[in-house]
Amino acid sequence: MKSVTSRLDADLDPVALGAATGQLWSRSGFVLAGLGEALRIPVERGPDGAAEAQVALAALAGPDDIGLPGSGPVGFASMAFDPAVSGELVVPEVLTGRSPDGRRWITVVSDGSIDADDALVRLESVATGVPRSVQPTSIKVSSPIAPEVWRDDIVAVARDRIRSGRLTKAVLARELVLRSSEPIDTEAVILRLAAAHRSATIFALDGFVGASPELLVSRVDDLVQAHPLAGTAARASDPVADQEAAAGLLASTKDLWEHRITIDWLLNELLPFCSYVDAEPEPGIVSLPNVHHLGTRVEGRLSAPQPSVLELVAALHPTPAVGGEPQQAALDLIAELEQAERGRYAGPTGWVDGDGNGSFVVAIRSAEISGHDARLFAGVGVVGDSDPAAELAETRAKFQAMLPAVLQL
Repeated sequence: MKSVTSRLDADLDPVALGAATGQLWSRSGFVLAGLGEALRIPVERGPDGAAEAQVALAALAGPDDIGLPGSGPVGFASMAFDPAVSGELVVPEVLTGRSPDGRRWITVVSDGSIDADDALVRLESVATGVPRSVQPTSIKVSSPIAPEVWRDDIVAVARDRIRSGRLTKAVLARELVLRSSEPIDTEAVILRLAAAHRSATIFALDGFVGASPELLVSRVDDLVQAHPLAGTAARASDPVADQEAAAGLLASTKDLWEHRITIDWLLNELLPFCSYVDAEPEPGIVSLPNVHHLGTRVEGRLSAPQPSVLELVAALHPTPAVGGEPQQAALDLIAELEQAERGRYAGPTGWVDGDGNGSFVVAIRSAEISGHDARLFAGVGVVGDSDPAAELAETRAKFQAMLPAVLQL
């Protein structure tokens, strides 16, 4: 089985295609949309597992008239939050890509039974398909753990553990469960996210969809980048109050300290792979439709031999922004207190090509959709100065990224 990549002249919308097929990555004008499955490649957790998966993906490489990151064989991945759980690469049978400068391509991975013309016919059939959705008559939203119980028996307990000196930070998530009278239209959810969150990364794979603002790591040749987020303030409808919220976040000792934990950790973890790595001197405001975040861009140059993006993901996940610090103590506390299985929420989601280039986000602002049901999570970073009531309010603000898309508002 080999890949064949050629230029695509047809003016197909890759975001709409990916929404229809359920295999999509769209970030800053770069879009990959997959159709069907050529194979799935296991990714055992850890650097050895990542390296083995990369070798298996690279073995699929064949003729490539494009030669860009994301052309040739590509594997989509949506890994569990739990770093002990193995994942897999989903290699589409047909992949269409678009670079920010407008170049387009089509990649077919097969045993020779289909070619680019056959693949284009299949893509055009999807593009002209009739929408399948039926408007639900009702959608029930419930919390497996009552908000007040989560506030008092989970967040407050974690804060007190942190104050006792057992750890510095723990990220705790709250779950919402949605039950629809009709099957949830994943395609419609993806298209709503793409329209509402233009600065986020829109992703979809195996019923897991989202609009993540947080870049875990990207790798293009020897350039490595990350954009961690930590520290949050809800947005206000009044422009003056909204500016004050952003300014307050930049001045917040608690949020700045929480953010610094993540940046220092990330630089330390990236350094062994790099000849050079550095971060912006001060965080900036990343404004989303529902919240402001503190964000800092990190960039470096990889040393030879260059690790694949999969190996970088294995080294970096979970960061203190979604796990805590120290890492194992935080993960142990999450397992003890959270009373929920995160699944792929806050795990690494992204793509990798045969050369090891690729990009992964932290899969926050996401939903796991299956038939009539959807599971949503929102997390908060708990430190010694945390106010449990304020942390609960933060989850409510974060849920507003996904709820309108799933509720079809």
